[in-house]
Amino acid sequence: MAIPVFGLGTFRLKDDVVTSSVKTALELGYRAIDTAQIYDNEAAIGQVIANSGVARNDLYITTKIWTENLSKDKLIPSLKESLKKLQTDYVDLTLIHWPSPNDAVPVEEYMQALLEAKKQGLTREIGVSNFTIALMDKAIATVGAANIATNQIELSPYLQNRQVVDWARQHGIHITSYMTLAYGKALTDNVIMRIAQKHHATPAQVILAWAMGEGYSVIPSSTKRENLASNLLAVDLHLDEEDKKAIAALECNDRLVNPEGLAPVWD
Repeated sequence: MAIPVFGLGTFRLKDDVVTSSVKTALELGYRAIDTAQIYDNEAAIGQVIANSGVARNDLYITTKIWTENLSKDKLIPSLKESLKKLQTDYVDLTLIHWPSPNDAVPVEEYMQALLEAKKQGLTREIGVSNFTIALMDKAIATVGAANIATNQIELSPYLQNRQVVDWARQHGIHITSYMTLAYGKALTDNVIMRIAQKHHATPAQVILAWAMGEGYSVIPSSTKRENLASNLLAVDLHLDEEDKKAIAALECNDRLVNPEGLAPVWD
């Protein structure tokens, strides 16, 4: 089951804000929604989906297990709680949100528990997020590469994460990009703006099209209808080799998400 190339991110969106964003996105044709236990918005999203009239099998829902729920006795019960909030019998994809800080819970333990959740039908696919090469290697050793649908990582024109991307590719692991617009910083980049003018597109469309053109899935979020609609058009924008080279040259290892006590030692 291939991961959709384009979805809706819901990081930092709560209550009425997430309700409005997801409702609008579904109206516009979005069918993939990315959430997480720590976002505290699963219940709001579940209610929107229940009210939307969109058939469950037309949707692709991703959630992520928080670090406090990684132990084998907590992971499956926490996922069942997520399903209850989302008002669904299963999610399409469940990710380990962050590796266990200081390896308090071994990779082997939570990956085995996640695989068991898949066997029980609680989730169709499983994967990881914010995993380094060493962590992906451990995950593969535990459950096999075929059971790791994606590694969701921070990836933007300013942080292209080539080492991790190349290693994942060699091992058949798909990449999902988050923070693709670099918190909006990349939208005002002169190179991006020039490419946008050339294609009569928005800077956001250019960046999202670049990421999808590299083979990644993207999950941009927005609270505005016009931006949600505009971002979706990036699926039909194709950049040429000159554009791709210009964006490749923007790499400057500018990592924006690096929470102390949570982030691993990055590659």
